[in-house]
Formats: sequence, C-alpha cells, structure tokens
Amino acid sequence: MSAQEEFSAAYDALLARWPDGTRELDVPTPYGSTRVHAYGPPEAPPLVLLHGGGATGTVWFGNARALGARHRVLAVDVLRDAGRSVPAGRPLGGPGDLTAWLDAVLDGLGVARARLLGHSYGAWIATSYALYAPGRVDRLVLLDPTQCFGGFRAGFLLRSLPLLARPTRTRALRFVARETAGTRTDPEWQRLYALAAEAFAGRRPVTGRRLDPAGLRAPLLVLLAERSAVHDAARIAVRARASVPHARVEVLPGLTHFALPTALPEPTNRLIADFLDGAGGGPAPR
Repeated sequence: MSAQEEFSAAYDALLARWPDGTRELDVPTPYGSTRVHAYGPPEAPPLVLLHGGGATGTVWFGNARALGARHRVLAVDVLRDAGRSVPAGRPLGGPGDLTAWLDAVLDGLGVARARLLGHSYGAWIATSYALYAPGRVDRLVLLDPTQCFGGFRAGFLLRSLPLLARPTRTRALRFVARETAGTRTDPEWQRLYALAAEAFAGRRPVTGRRLDPAGLRAPLLVLLAERSAVHDAARIAVRARASVPHARVEVLPGLTHFALPTALPEPTNRLIADFLDGAGGGPAPR
C-alpha cells in the first residue's frame, strides 16, 4: 500500500469517529476545491474550524459533538496542506491569497459572517482573516496560536529541522510522540499526522510574517498549552493580554502544543462552546 493510500485509510478512520450526521462537502474556489466536514444544525450560527499544520480537518472529531450542539461546525482541510482539498486554478501564493481563499470558501458555503476557531497554523490563518475581514468574523478562539503573539523557540525549530528536511512517517511519529509525551493525545491522529508528513512531503503551506493582533475587534478567547514547546506560554499570555485587552486568555495545565485539540478535556470544550455562544466574553481574572 502506498503512503497516499495509507494516509487515506487513516483519514477515513478519523472521519468515522465524527458524530452521525456529518456531511462531506467540496467547495469550489478560484484556488481549487476545498474539503469541509459539516456537522450540526444547518440553521445554527456557522463555526469554521482551522487545523494546525499537517493535522487535517478530521482532527476535530472529539470536539465536533460539543461544538455542534449550538453551531453549524465547518471543519476545513486547509488548501496546500495535507488533506482532501485539491489546489487548481489560481496559485495560492501568499497570505493575501490565503485570506481571499477563505473568503471564497465562506461564499461557497453561503456564510456571510462566522465564528472562527483555529489551532497553531490555523490560529494564524484565523487571526489573519479576522484582521483582514473584521465584518465577517463574529467571535474568535485561538488554540496555542503561532506567529500571533510571539515567534517560535529556537530549540523547537532545531528539533523540527530533520523532519522538514526529509519527512518520513518514522521521523514524524517520533517527533509527535516526543512533543505530546505525558498527554492523552489520540494515537490514531498521531498516526495520521505521521502518514501525512510522508504522503504530502512536497506540500508547501502558505505562511507569512508574525502578525500584530492589536487590531482585533471581535471577542477573543486565547487558550495556551502550559507545556507548549513552540513558545513560552506564560510569556505569550502576557503579550496577548497586552495586545488585545478585551481578550480572555487562559493557560491549559499539563497540555502540549501538539496535544491540541485531541486531548482537550471536556470542561475546555464546554468553555469554548459557551464563549462562542456569547458567554464569558470578557478578560479572564488575573
């Protein structure tokens, strides 16, 4: 079996863990077809989920039921990353194209205004979009965001280099196992992440410079992993509160960057759902 076939089987295995009633949508955009996993009442407020690098939209299987109780969950496979979105047509060349792509995805879904939830790279995309199109973003949740309130630790980048230079499933599995040690990160998702590294070895996700989130106007919830290796969570929390005074900022004890979102405890899922529903929008107590 090829790496692509093994990845596809692992992808389907995670899809099978989504709640009954989940639909698979392929949304055409000028940049290609975008795969979206849709769950929840069609008439409910739309909630767009943006995954971390290499995670795919399937990663939200453990959160979809709680979030979909009061929202129309729309989990996207980010174009030019691992997953079932297919680049075609206009090249997705830079951050401006990325926000235009998300515009087109929302248009294709018939969504004028949405709530956004992003993890890691997906949090960077969500923040970029909220700064670009504030009128289309109702509320914003960022899970251990990267390149938003601070850069990467040098040690993390050094540990990532072998995987970036020659991505194999063995290297990726070893990497993600080390980065999630001591957490309840889902092993099936870890395997999918490792297979994605090999099956999509040539992928080049669109990246850009560190953002200045001071211009964010939407109600904002920032949840940081206490044991994140990508940055110092305590320092990022201070910067987030200073940059966006109206934000609620929490540090999740015991969790690492790659443990999100599959190891989120149920109370945190409820916190996110309540925030997105309009409760708890103010700053956290300090």
